[in-house]
Amino acid sequence: MRPRHSGTFFVFLAALLYSIGGLCIKVIPWSGVAINGGRTAIALVVMGLYFRKTGHRLRLNRFIALGAAAVCGTNILFSLANKMTTAANAIVLQYTAPIFVILLSMLFFARRPSRLDLISCAAVLGGVLCFFLDSLTSGNVAGDVIALASGVCYAGVFMLNDLPDSDPLSSIFFGHMISAVVGLPFLMGETDFSLPTLTSLVILGVFQVGLAFLLLTIGLRTTPPVTACLVSGIEPVLNPILVALFYHEYISTLAVIGAVIVIGSVLTYNVLLARRNRRCAAQTQ
Repeated sequence: MRPRHSGTFFVFLAALLYSIGGLCIKVIPWSGVAINGGRTAIALVVMGLYFRKTGHRLRLNRFIALGAAAVCGTNILFSLANKMTTAANAIVLQYTAPIFVILLSMLFFARRPSRLDLISCAAVLGGVLCFFLDSLTSGNVAGDVIALASGVCYAGVFMLNDLPDSDPLSSIFFGHMISAVVGLPFLMGETDFSLPTLTSLVILGVFQVGLAFLLLTIGLRTTPPVTACLVSGIEPVLNPILVALFYHEYISTLAVIGAVIVIGSVLTYNVLLARRNRRCAAQTQ
């Protein structure tokens, strides 16, 4: 598998793991901050094992700290939003990240998005908005605002490799560490430590945070931020579907149409991008 294609595949796998977050957070009867503190503490163990196996060493500078703030903000804000509004609202507003990636790239790196990027973003966001149109009208306003803020932070996560003298793995580790420290006092105040609660927390920590962030970091090494955001379009589709199936939050027919638009847009984007890259490579030979 070519590096670009393998990178995209890792991003896709990360999105699949991220998609279980809404369901597990709904199942755990804790506050959003407590849930995030517990899952990121477990994720730190996963990352520690990865560092030991690969020999990766932690670094810290102002840009790595900025990346850690983006990771921490994404973790905490999404957990809060999932408790304050529907899973559909939380994920659709977080999935405004591709737009913020384009805006941040233009402001700080003077990168002009291609026509294909803009059209694909419009199509994906249109599908996502269609998918959640009914729930967006009935969600909690404060939760929706927090979910939108998580989208800004999530855009920063996709741009970790673009920061000067960056080390995405260090940013993610320190971001999780801050999240765990912030959540610890809230976690200590919880009383329900039943088997379903702890099982859901372990699944979140090991897979939805720990492994997913590692896969995303590896994928972003060879995948542009906008492309990675679009490939992650599978997450806002699967997340509320899982919640609907196991937690019984309603999904309308319009939402199913939106799912088709999102998946179709992501697949079309990658096919067209691959063809364009092949043409460019042929012209340079």
